[in-house]
Amino acid sequence: AQVVESGGGLVHPGGSLRLSCVVSDVTFGLYQMSWYRQGSGKARELVASITDDFSNKIEYSEAVKGRFTISKDNLKETVYLEMNSLKPEDTAVYYCNAKFGALDYWGQGTPVTVSS
Repeated sequence: AQVVESGGGLVHPGGSLRLSCVVSDVTFGLYQMSWYRQGSGKARELVASITDDFSNKIEYSEAVKGRFTISKDNLKETVYLEMNSLKPEDTAVYYCNAKFGALDYWGQGTPVTVSS
């Protein structure tokens, strides 16, 4: 499988970005899709996740709840992370993860910098 993120960049505080993650060579609807981030010198942390098509449960970390929205398009095999009201502490490399049982795939990450 391939997992490819895009959409990162430099944004001012209060701004918005939309990250995309395309997953290929998997049965997309079976996978739990998640976004993680890792700031400089910090551990990787879960930002948001959406479960498989059978339950479609969505969860967010407390740090992003109310500001970020995860969604997916099964036809495009793509998961999105809409990020609004961005703060400097959201600066990190954002990683997409696709997980189904023991199958666990990661992308290379896309950097997001929130700075004035």
